[in-house]
Amino acid sequence: MQESDNITISGGTSVKDEEQRIEISTVQIGFQAIDPAVEKTIGWKLDTCLLPLLTLMYLCNALDKGNVANAKTDGMDVDLGFVGNQYNILLSVFFVPFVLSAFPVTMIGKICGPARVLPILMLSFGSMTLLMAACQNFAGMMTVRWFLGMAESGFFPLVIYYLTTFYRRGELARRLGIFYAAFNIANAFSGLLAFGVFQIHSATSLEPWRYLFIIEGAATVTISLVACLVLPRSPQTARFLSEEERRQGLLRIQQDSSAIVDEKLSLRDALRVFLHPVAWVWMVLAICMGIPMQAVALFLPQIVQRLGYGTVKTNLFTIGPNVAGAATLLVLAYVSDYTRIRFAYLALALVFPFVGFVLYATLNLDTQLGIAYFATFLMCMGSSAPSVLLATWYNNNTPSEGRRSALTAVGIPLGNLMGVVTSNIFLPQDAPTYMPALVTTAVFSGLGVLITVALGGWMWWDNRHRNIALGKVLRVEDVSTEVLHEGPGHPSFRWFL
Repeated sequence: MQESDNITISGGTSVKDEEQRIEISTVQIGFQAIDPAVEKTIGWKLDTCLLPLLTLMYLCNALDKGNVANAKTDGMDVDLGFVGNQYNILLSVFFVPFVLSAFPVTMIGKICGPARVLPILMLSFGSMTLLMAACQNFAGMMTVRWFLGMAESGFFPLVIYYLTTFYRRGELARRLGIFYAAFNIANAFSGLLAFGVFQIHSATSLEPWRYLFIIEGAATVTISLVACLVLPRSPQTARFLSEEERRQGLLRIQQDSSAIVDEKLSLRDALRVFLHPVAWVWMVLAICMGIPMQAVALFLPQIVQRLGYGTVKTNLFTIGPNVAGAATLLVLAYVSDYTRIRFAYLALALVFPFVGFVLYATLNLDTQLGIAYFATFLMCMGSSAPSVLLATWYNNNTPSEGRRSALTAVGIPLGNLMGVVTSNIFLPQDAPTYMPALVTTAVFSGLGVLITVALGGWMWWDNRHRNIALGKVLRVEDVSTEVLHEGPGHPSFRWFL
């Protein structure tokens, strides 16, 4: 475009000069050659040495967070003398420290290193799960759940940040998908584990639900000790990588993840990420996707139980929907990475719970039992994928490590805070239909679809507008993240759709 030579940017620099500076920076700094064979080996080693352990850790995290729902199906609330809405209060209290502690814990993890902090958090919430087996009343369980919320608060945000220091932007969704599939697997496995544990008949008259907490808590504590010895601090310290692989591992992150690798945390600079309106739209989306996610996580056994099954069958019948949820998550994450598009698949993922909760709310369960059970599959298919795709979306668009950790430290807990909402809309007086809860969940899912499509459309328009202003077409992969520390304020910045 001829007129682009006359356009100036802040400071009086012409677009042409700025364009040349960007090209020089990109060639000299951003796109040093990486051996494809070495990069393939790095990815394979990360996927086999790092990702399985993190996935196992999150499996334990999800089990310890949600096992109270399985315990309730075996009469935990009756054995502990719960009355009225005390079970709902027990669920709600977890999310207060979970949200309040998430930001400081994540920032501490950024400063001290996730490889050090994650095993400590895991040891803490595993210990709390063991203590839940010793609780004798509502007050004791409330106290333990409070500290469990504190221990789990920074775990998922720190893992997401940790993975962004090892993987490129275009590799992140499917890795997070594999990692987060542990959430669905945990829900499925928890039902199967609960089925087995509830068959235990103790000579000491110990209730079977207590064994559930003991087994899961002990496994978590054991794995936390292994993680403390195995997790590398960064690609440069990973013992399973060769010296050349470590060097090129750093180069990969400079090119397509972090503007400054191992950036020193400045809290003031990190919080600047919230000055851009898009950050607040992402937070609204975290709320919208958090409602169906927490509804499934906390109340799927009760939703399935409404279909007329006893305790044993209820736990078994939660396995299928959760497996379907894990499969859907992996498919959407892989396709999203392959196409390098996030918003379209996030919108699709939110359509599933919208349809599922609407179906379940409107069906006659006496004559349409099979369709109602299928609706629970749709609920699970859209419960986990939105969280992964949304977290990947805003991490892909945030080159600064400090700002990325701040955004994740707020976005992930905000979605989990919706557990307070779901805990107080699935009320005993609305059982067994839970109609207000089903309608509320469907509304938030539908709203999330609309906001996602609108934001994705705006980003496409803004990228096009930036190309016109610059006088050339730049794709998001054309510019190294190393030259984009200021994010959208940089003229060469392009939104990762």
